[in-house]
Amino acid sequence: MKPQAHATWQRDLNAIRQQLAREREREARAAAQRKARQRQSSSEHRLFERAMADVTPLRRNGSRLVPKTTATPLPIPRQRLRDEQAALQESLSDAFDPGTLLYVDELLSFRRHGIGPDVPLKLRRGTWVMQAEIDLHGLTRHDAREALAAFLAHAQARGHRCVRVIHGKGLGSPGRIPVLKSRVPAWLIQKKQVLAFAQATAPDGGAGALLVLLARGKQAPA
Repeated sequence: MKPQAHATWQRDLNAIRQQLAREREREARAAAQRKARQRQSSSEHRLFERAMADVTPLRRNGSRLVPKTTATPLPIPRQRLRDEQAALQESLSDAFDPGTLLYVDELLSFRRHGIGPDVPLKLRRGTWVMQAEIDLHGLTRHDAREALAAFLAHAQARGHRCVRVIHGKGLGSPGRIPVLKSRVPAWLIQKKQVLAFAQATAPDGGAGALLVLLARGKQAPA
């Protein structure tokens, strides 16, 4: 990858991270506001009950003058529900086990059904030029999962076919357990635009990176 292209992607990735942080901050503020409204409503209800404790309802012929009415249901936020459903469909699960569904070999190579068995080998040989990459070093599992999903969508929108995902070897993780190395392949398999991937050769990162082949997408303007 050219230094200029790499710098452009790093700026895009930083922008994605900042946007995710802003969205989490907005969600936290909204949750705090909802809790404040709930506390205020509960307090007002208790005050009303205490004020009306000595009131006896009027009756006529053994029935109340004012019939009991049910509360008006709140409007259903249909668009928000649709947005949340779409987000859930795009989310990546940590509970996904690639060994129960699709083909994965001992070299962490993967090919979707219908993709030739020679494709992972061609990836390692450089048949497709690497056009973008993402480095997940230093990210938490949650942030890495979101950043990877955004990166794949961004890469396919730009018409990229071959990208590199650097997950590291886990040597700096607590207990030297490679958390991201074990999770990234499962995340990739869950994305339909990923046709195949293979562990990178030593010059491209070796056991700390994967070369990924993406399906052709509608290319957006740069």
